[in-house]
Amino acid sequence: MAKTFEIVPNAGSNPRVARNAIILLIVIVLVAIGGPITVVPAGHVGVKDFFGSVSPNSLPPGVHLIVPFTRVHKMSIRTEELKETAEVPSKEGLMMDLEGSVLYRLDPAKAADVYKTVGANFAEVIVIPQVRSAIREITASYDAKALYSSEREKVARETQDLVKKMTDGRGVIIDSVLLRKIGLPAIVANAIQEKLKREQESEQMKFVLAKEQQEAERKRIEAQGIADFQKIVAQGISPQLLEWKGIEATEKLAMSPNAKVVVVGNPKSGLPIILGGGGSEK
Repeated sequence: MAKTFEIVPNAGSNPRVARNAIILLIVIVLVAIGGPITVVPAGHVGVKDFFGSVSPNSLPPGVHLIVPFTRVHKMSIRTEELKETAEVPSKEGLMMDLEGSVLYRLDPAKAADVYKTVGANFAEVIVIPQVRSAIREITASYDAKALYSSEREKVARETQDLVKKMTDGRGVIIDSVLLRKIGLPAIVANAIQEKLKREQESEQMKFVLAKEQQEAERKRIEAQGIADFQKIVAQGISPQLLEWKGIEATEKLAMSPNAKVVVVGNPKSGLPIILGGGGSEK
């Protein structure tokens, strides 16, 4: 007699498997939506924001695992250039058109604080207003001609120091402040340039006069030296010395083998007169 087997499904197992599958599917979807992996590009740091709770530790460049549903804000820490054009006053009250640049960057250690207190547009809130204020304050203490001379670099350094002081502790690093262009009315600019030209000519003339004075002093010292030498030589020469030197010279000439005529009885010096004749010395 043949036996018939009937497979009766387990009523309790299928719902559990389905439930587990649904849970697993939900977890996968949540993980995919939550994004547990984030990539911070080079030259940036990542600020973690989990439903309004900002982590004080920012993420360095690279691949990172994070808690799902955590938003990561990438903030640049590269050096940025801020170009500023402003109308600034001089010490005389003259208004000038100034063009400058500020090189700045975000401090990586304070990126989270900057994000919490200021936001991603920190340059517009922290850097720009302070730069404008510092430029006006520094230029107002200098004459307009200073910006056309070597003092321009000094003005830039003082502006940089003031901007650093204003932004100290705000999470922004100021690298340098550069003054590129100073604009003045044409008539004023020409007057300043003419004045600078006259000052340069005056300094050149002072140099020429100083050089001529040095040359005159050199010639005076040289003439005094020659005069002193002649005085010393004149004091050491006496008539007796000259007669003695004449006797020595006469003796040497008389002893030479050359033919000569000796005339004795010179009334001036008492020395004989020697007249040379023909012949050569052997």
